[in-house]
Amino acid sequence: MKAEIIAVGTELLLGQIVNTNAKFLSQGLAELGVDVYYQTVVGDNEARIRRAIETACGRADLLVFTGGLGPTLDDLTRDALAAFLGLPIHLHEPTMRKIEEMFSGRGTAFVESNRRQAMLIEGAVPLRNDTGLAVGNALSAGGKHYLLLPGPPREMKPMFENDASAWLRELLGDSAALHSTMLKFSGIGESALEDLFIDLIREQTDPTIAPYAKEGEVAIRVSTKSADAEEAARRMEPTLQEIRRRADRYLYAEEDITLEEAVIRLLASQRRTLSVAESCTGGMIATMLTAVPGSADVFSGGVVSYTNDVKRKLLGVPLSLLEGDGAPGAVSAETAAAMAEGMRAAADTDLALSVTGVAGPAGSEGKPVGLVYIGLAERGKPTKTERIQLAGDREGIRLRASKRTLYRLWLALTGRD
Repeated sequence: MKAEIIAVGTELLLGQIVNTNAKFLSQGLAELGVDVYYQTVVGDNEARIRRAIETACGRADLLVFTGGLGPTLDDLTRDALAAFLGLPIHLHEPTMRKIEEMFSGRGTAFVESNRRQAMLIEGAVPLRNDTGLAVGNALSAGGKHYLLLPGPPREMKPMFENDASAWLRELLGDSAALHSTMLKFSGIGESALEDLFIDLIREQTDPTIAPYAKEGEVAIRVSTKSADAEEAARRMEPTLQEIRRRADRYLYAEEDITLEEAVIRLLASQRRTLSVAESCTGGMIATMLTAVPGSADVFSGGVVSYTNDVKRKLLGVPLSLLEGDGAPGAVSAETAAAMAEGMRAAADTDLALSVTGVAGPAGSEGKPVGLVYIGLAERGKPTKTERIQLAGDREGIRLRASKRTLYRLWLALTGRD
């Protein structure tokens, strides 16, 4: 079954809100075995909504609408579809009673326009709205299938997950659902990672392999369609094994988690603690780590040592490294090592990370933008440093430096360094 998602709302076209519904629905439909081929956004205009319906009916079996089911005169989705199908609209009494009870319970006067939220296209199955008022519609007509869902995500998501998904499952019968495994990588760019698997990607049939890139991380989704989860797992396993073999040094998770989540899990499983000393990243690494639930058990804290004075006073970096003729300077392997060692000693943690570099927009100490040094101090082991040269703007360099520093820690925790 091919689907098209039609988001209705002029506010989407104006950029006043982001269409997060499309992402949620695309994922949910894929899990049911429905292929989303198109996504359309149309404003609150009945003629344009009807034209969008006509176009979608020419290329999709299932049309999924979000928005335009509210009480105001510009909520036109239901009216436009009913007119297109030549079907009348009736009042859905259970929804109407719910609306009246809501007004009564609040002690406010009933507003007649709210009656619009209780309307149902003839022949449609009503979809409960447990978090709002507008009833959803699910119907089949003329060989096509239609789902009308509210626009607010807090209403749309539970409606889709409950009644709408049940209606689709009954409609689809035994059709195969999409099963996927997400592989997450760090320490390697998208093009370099793709090159490792270029033959697999070119020759793919079933399962399929799709790469996705984010700043500082890359993901590969391996997918297959099957009515049986165990059969899907068996079908994907040979491809997964080959990917693991070729990219073991970069593969940090086989689920959709961030690198910082993976690091926190490793620290917790090894009962080890961490602290960080940051310069050019300005606290970004600490922010990433503390965003992970449970990080307080393993992350002790850190210092943003943006100036030489703070590096010296709080981390104990010798002045001879930072200033003077022949000094390596703040952006150097020597300073990165001293920062990590000073941070580990001050926080008394098992490990400490450090990062110092030039984020831009101008160079520093005669060193180029994007030059970054990473330090890793570990209790009972020699301190290690790494020099990297990054490209991009200031924020991009800060983000990639943060991810690369966490990757350096992941290598150490997994024994791959």
